[in-house]
Amino acid sequence: MIIKQFSGYELTKAQPNTSEDYFNRSEVTYITNGEERTLHVLYVRYFEEQLQQFTPFAGNPVFQIENEDIAFKDIAALACLLHDPEMISRKRVYINTTEELAPYFEVHAVERLKEIAAECRKNGGVLVKEENKTA
Repeated sequence: MIIKQFSGYELTKAQPNTSEDYFNRSEVTYITNGEERTLHVLYVRYFEEQLQQFTPFAGNPVFQIENEDIAFKDIAALACLLHDPEMISRKRVYINTTEELAPYFEVHAVERLKEIAAECRKNGGVLVKEENKTA
């Protein structure tokens, strides 16, 4: 799998009676089996205020790559894709509890996430070996 890019953004209200402004969307674009795909992860923005409770991050930005601040929303979808090979078959994921989000940011996975993010930003993409996780 080739990770091409990752990013995140805060949703804004499309209409006055909607609740989009409570959510963030994270995206990762990748190529697998010769097909370009994008995974969209939607989660409650409030989770970013609770990062220390379920991730090893102290707050936003979560880290820097060559003086560029990387926010949690930028890497959430990337973390999901790297952690769970089943995400390759998904287009959209909605995460509505910190318990659902926490496994993607386990301490041992964060260093790998940082390395892949840095290489992707530096080279405009990175080849990632797909791991088969069996429980």
